[in-house]
Amino acid sequence: MNTFSKISCLLFYLSCFTLSWSQSQTTENPYNIVDIYNATKQNYEVASMITPLSTEEIKYDENIVYKKTNQRKLELDVYSPSKKSKKLKPAVILIHGGGWLMGQKENQRIMAQHLAMKGYIGVSVSYRLSLEAPYPAAVFDIKDAIKWVRKNAKKYKINPEKIAVLGADSGGLLATLAGTTSNLEIFSTKEEVSDEIQAVINLDGMVSLVHRDSPEKNSMASIWLNGSREKNEKAWKDASPLQYVGENSPPMLFINSMNSESHAGKNDMTSLLKIFNTYTETRTIPNTPPAFWLMDPWFDMTLNYSINFLNRVFEQS
Repeated sequence: MNTFSKISCLLFYLSCFTLSWSQSQTTENPYNIVDIYNATKQNYEVASMITPLSTEEIKYDENIVYKKTNQRKLELDVYSPSKKSKKLKPAVILIHGGGWLMGQKENQRIMAQHLAMKGYIGVSVSYRLSLEAPYPAAVFDIKDAIKWVRKNAKKYKINPEKIAVLGADSGGLLATLAGTTSNLEIFSTKEEVSDEIQAVINLDGMVSLVHRDSPEKNSMASIWLNGSREKNEKAWKDASPLQYVGENSPPMLFINSMNSESHAGKNDMTSLLKIFNTYTETRTIPNTPPAFWLMDPWFDMTLNYSINFLNRVFEQS
């Protein structure tokens, strides 16, 4: 990423945070597909909008409450193929980005719908953001969403042994953290239902906040983690998926931009996964804007990489 792109990215996220803070008492969220596209098209002429699918080939089940917190009701959307089949299908839980400060499940609806068109159950989830409840609230929300999917597997004809998580940007860290901490006591909610997942797709998300190549200062992470890395290093380390990689870690796909800051620790993680004979892929898409997965032509690339990975891991034809 060149200097101009880095500055544009910084200003874009800063403006989003300012808007998010000032509008925190409304239902509007400035970090959405339309605003992201409008901010991007000025510097990337090739960018084009993606739009929701409207087809009878998909069952739409939206705004389902999966958890009630002191802050609000957390909802998710379920998209599944309409065609009847006796075969149970893999599910993919989608986690939006936004620096843990902003964003909404609707940003991942289109990807979830396309996954349904490919024979998967796409589940786009909301979770508590930093200004509502700091770390580790979002982690527990994602874990509870995984458990909700497993509890409702029969209703949606989901194979409970084939559940993946796909996370973008900060959601990528959450997805990878969920994948590397399945059933670990540190993030356990003491339920009989497992939070285990069988595959992770990380869209340009960090895997370590304390790696030697990680930036020491990250204002959004500082808000989420109740203090800077210097003041609260334990939380920064505990929130880093790289710390937990082991023999039980699931297969992982990393789809990266050219932004080096999001790469910190990924080579170490893939090396560890290979030591444990865990399948992993890394795909890097050049000339990408921030949130590239929310616009074409990068959306299609992201979808195709994801489907190919999922088909391989879950042995789907």
